[in-house]
Amino acid sequence: MNRPSNIIDVYVGARLRMRRMMLGMSQGKLGQLLGVTFQQIQKYEKGTNRISASRLKQAAQVLDTSIDFFLEGAPAQPSSASGFAELSPSFDIAFLATTEGFQLNRAFMKIRDPKVRRRIVDLVVSLAQPDDDADETVR
Repeated sequence: MNRPSNIIDVYVGARLRMRRMMLGMSQGKLGQLLGVTFQQIQKYEKGTNRISASRLKQAAQVLDTSIDFFLEGAPAQPSSASGFAELSPSFDIAFLATTEGFQLNRAFMKIRDPKVRRRIVDLVVSLAQPDDDADETVR
């Protein structure tokens, strides 16, 4: 029986994926270094399987980072257990952990002209679907 994904597990998994991608490491290589299959790495990264504290410590060592990296910016836990089902991921880490998000972020950071960067942001905002509960773009 599959348990529903916990928002913290999903967040930690996305951070695991992001760090792995930052290093240009495959899921297979990370799995090999951690002593698990690449399918297990996929499950960790999706938040389907919870990564244990000992495995997270091992992953931090292999990925040359701290355990804190995986929890930085994590969403606050709701006060009731049922609240997890009601939370929608309001964090953008899931996007940054995708191939497209990582490539876009890396390329964007290479643009040195702040005016060009601002125009790109304005373009993307203009192309995006309106979000009823989103705040106006901060300038």
